[in-house]
Amino acid sequence: MRKSFFEELNSGIDSGVAYKNLNLKKSIISFLSRNKNVTIPDLSKELNLSVPKVTNIINDLIEDGLVRDNGKITSNGGRRPSIYGLEPESGFFLGIDVKKNYLNLGIMDFQNNIIKITENHPYELSNDKASLDELCTIISRFIGKLPIPREKILGIGINLSGRVNYATGYSYSFFNFQEDPLSKIIENYIGIPVYLENDSRAMAYGEFTHGIVKDEKNVLFLNLDYGLGMGIMIDQEIYYGKSGFAGEFGHIPLFDNDIICNCGKKGCLETEASGWALVEMFKKEIQNGTTTALDNEAGTPIILENIIKAALNDDVLAIELVAKVGSHLGKAISILINIFNPELVILGGALAETGDYLRLPILSAINKYSLSRVNSDTAIKISKLGNKVGVIGSCLLVRNRLLSIS
Repeated sequence: MRKSFFEELNSGIDSGVAYKNLNLKKSIISFLSRNKNVTIPDLSKELNLSVPKVTNIINDLIEDGLVRDNGKITSNGGRRPSIYGLEPESGFFLGIDVKKNYLNLGIMDFQNNIIKITENHPYELSNDKASLDELCTIISRFIGKLPIPREKILGIGINLSGRVNYATGYSYSFFNFQEDPLSKIIENYIGIPVYLENDSRAMAYGEFTHGIVKDEKNVLFLNLDYGLGMGIMIDQEIYYGKSGFAGEFGHIPLFDNDIICNCGKKGCLETEASGWALVEMFKKEIQNGTTTALDNEAGTPIILENIIKAALNDDVLAIELVAKVGSHLGKAISILINIFNPELVILGGALAETGDYLRLPILSAINKYSLSRVNSDTAIKISKLGNKVGVIGSCLLVRNRLLSIS
């Protein structure tokens, strides 16, 4: 009896004819996910396979419920070929974007459509078992409320800040208190395959594939949040570095200060140009008697999200401090521009929500510190996808890994 695609996918085969056919099916599914509707001759030409071979594989995928016949293509003469596309509801991918004070959760179908997304779900990220248990519970409840059979969720992508090895599933910044990979620990709890990714890299991938990036091949995505991270695209490919830790933008040793960074070192960019640095500066100004519409005594907590809201509501202190952070960031971005000479730098994350209050000081510093012949070729834009970008990137990365050609 023939095994279905999903049975083959989970069987662990790594050689022989079945292994080769599985990879051919992955190739066809990947092509269909990018091109929506295609004919068998188109697939045959694209994959350099015979028409009978492609026909057999397409028939198997139709039987498995993954592909559907969308009818005949319009033709001026001769026999009209059928066009085929993915069955969107044959499989789904779950994306979880973990922030300091909340979660974004979403689910995407096989045709890359977001079916449901929940933003700003309350959650406190801390490096302890209680926080990990809460994360697993929230994910399980989200799955339980979906109008989708659980068995159709093929994988879960979870984005965490800090050092994450996507290949092994280990997180070295959060929840690294057991011998097993964190991905396996969560997978055992939920019962669905789990893939970890660094949050900045997942956000970058979402923006590169579904956001503001068009034809650019060399792009930097900056995740400007409580911490600072970066996703790097070189020749349209995500760059990971040897250990998967490339993009530690926040730990450029730019300042001669005694502020201890979250990484344990002094003078990092994050100590004076990040969300948590902005919060600390804001608290200090209030202690020194500076007036602000953000009244901590009235019970409004001094957190990044509230400072951003204050800036957007024309609070002078919030605007001034965001501009100060922007100037520091611009100097650091100048270093990146001089090194990478990118076509595009995308500003994402919570701080990017302040718009020109942040972007204009960044541009001013770039003009001051970077080489003019280099920065003239670099556009600076704000993320198109905003708060959804991490969920979208996470879902797409899970899909890519499940369909990767071995």
